[in-house]
Amino acid sequence: MRTSNHLIGLLNFFTFLASIPILGGGIWLSSRANNTDCLKFLQWPLIVIGVSIMVVSLAGFAGACYRNTFLMYLYLWAMFFIIAALIGFVIFAYAVTDKGSGRPVLNRVYLEYHLQDYSGWLEERVTSQSYWMKISSCIRDSHVCAKTRRTYNSIPESAEMFYLRKLSPVESGCCKPPTECGYVYQNETVWIPGGGLVGTDPDCVNWNNDQGQLCYNCNSCKAGVLASIRKSWRKVSVINIVILIILVIMYMVAIAAFRHNKRIDNDEPYGETRMEKSQPSRIHF
Repeated sequence: MRTSNHLIGLLNFFTFLASIPILGGGIWLSSRANNTDCLKFLQWPLIVIGVSIMVVSLAGFAGACYRNTFLMYLYLWAMFFIIAALIGFVIFAYAVTDKGSGRPVLNRVYLEYHLQDYSGWLEERVTSQSYWMKISSCIRDSHVCAKTRRTYNSIPESAEMFYLRKLSPVESGCCKPPTECGYVYQNETVWIPGGGLVGTDPDCVNWNNDQGQLCYNCNSCKAGVLASIRKSWRKVSVINIVILIILVIMYMVAIAAFRHNKRIDNDEPYGETRMEKSQPSRIHF
């Protein structure tokens, strides 16, 4: 087997390894969709891309080992479209998560989240009635709010200690009322109205101490879910960008090695090319 065939086979092996972080990112998003983010369609593009890279890299590896030209062409064209799809997904992920972040609150370590800070396709998707019913049900079933409770010798955590906690976006938005509402802390998920007037935020009325309701229908809960999704997507996108750069480099090397093989098959001296047609195609490897 020629040296360039060995190189192509080695590149396909590394391409196969590169697909593992992409697939792992999709699986990680899937696990968060079942427990935290509760949005269950975002992980599928990554999983499909990761599996596709695995399959295509195996085809390219077989093509290099057995010098099968058809498999090599299949590998090169398929990888071209997969890389294009991954580029599109990374751009899409950053485009739909470019807005929104938590706001600091006086005398609180945790941040609070407001729906008006978010806009665009993802915000419309999350806040739509059909999707939000599923998302809020998922959050309720995950018992994320119940898990925030802490006791010391059967005594609930004090308000001062609670205010020093770093709550997740979902915990902050769904498990307690907004600070501006003026509710008084009893424990992590039980708050009573203070002596003054309740704030003007609609979420102040939506808050309910019923452990099956809490703030699951609040705008702050929707904003918390959006913030959690944004955080998850940004983490995965950083990994995808690194893997994408590696894939592009390996793809360019594979094309060069494949062309070198063609020159040898055609008995062409190195550095020279041969006219295959009187009117050669514009796109070829």
